[in-house]
Amino acid sequence: MAFFFGKKNKDASADAQDEQRSSPEEKSSWFSRHFNKESAREEPAPTPPSPPQEDSAGNSWFSRLKRGLTRTRVNLYGLFSGGKIDEEFLENLQDGLITADAGLPASERIIGELKDAIKLKGLQTQDEVRGELISIIASLLEPCEKPLRLDQASPLVIMMAGVNGAGKTTSIGKIAKWLSGQGKSVLLAAGDTFRAAAREQLEVWGERNNVHVVAQQGADPAAVIFDAIVSARAKHIDVVLADTAGRLPTQTRLMDELVRIKRSQGKALAGAPHEVILVLDGTNGQNALAQVRQFDEAVGLTGLIVTKLDGTAKGGVLLAIAEMRRGRPLPIYFIGVGESIDDLQPFKAEEFARALVGTGQEQ
Repeated sequence: MAFFFGKKNKDASADAQDEQRSSPEEKSSWFSRHFNKESAREEPAPTPPSPPQEDSAGNSWFSRLKRGLTRTRVNLYGLFSGGKIDEEFLENLQDGLITADAGLPASERIIGELKDAIKLKGLQTQDEVRGELISIIASLLEPCEKPLRLDQASPLVIMMAGVNGAGKTTSIGKIAKWLSGQGKSVLLAAGDTFRAAAREQLEVWGERNNVHVVAQQGADPAAVIFDAIVSARAKHIDVVLADTAGRLPTQTRLMDELVRIKRSQGKALAGAPHEVILVLDGTNGQNALAQVRQFDEAVGLTGLIVTKLDGTAKGGVLLAIAEMRRGRPLPIYFIGVGESIDDLQPFKAEEFARALVGTGQEQ
């Protein structure tokens, strides 16, 4: 088994749903109880929102997150353009959430809670409703906001899994940088042994972060990770980050291999891996839900990383995941909005909700 340092010079890169609506009688009944022509006042139509601007820092994490979620935020913000808080407004708002990949169950829950808040709190302006919407979304996401526990084992073994192209290897490199900032020593295990580019990419990240990489071309991935854990124990390394080859949940043989890789780690260190993290491509939308279910059934997920929340990603899939796992929340440890080494950061529910919906001051 060999130890490698990476090479400097390049960055590592790698449903539509049917909506059932209430009958006109039901809708009329709800709104007739809480609104009438006198109380459902109109707001003056504001100046159309300009494209979101960067804050004064220009390159802060929140600025990058807002830029990544621009598509959804502008679409939702456009619904808050003055007028009545009525049936049509809330219908359009629910449609906007569904379009943003939040899915029907999460969207129905959010709008249902928003209706209750309008009634109980007497919300009358769309600015008030927008603020309440941010609070409701943040509350839905808060159970997923849990820090990665770095003190649960020594070494802490983290196995990364996901489909091809989700950004596992790149995420490992960025987490290695984050861990170094936490004062932790790190060892990378190149468990994607049959894709040369994956090993080379991990070596680049190893060089950039000044950490060791254990790799061996064509070797059994379970053996590579096993040896990495043994080495980390001998050298008193704090964290082992184990890469694995990308695979689809429908590829039975490869999923069985992932189960075997996980099992072998427990032979190198009791209780390992201590974290099994699924890396999700944020542009996959509702397909991410099936990936969460199937990988969890196979290897027992302990957390998620959602990457590529920029460009074409809409961001609402995090709401769909939170709703799907409402009874058994799955931590979202990190989210990523770009290719640079600092574009992967711990997930914060309220911050994400504000970036997704926006406020008048942030547009």
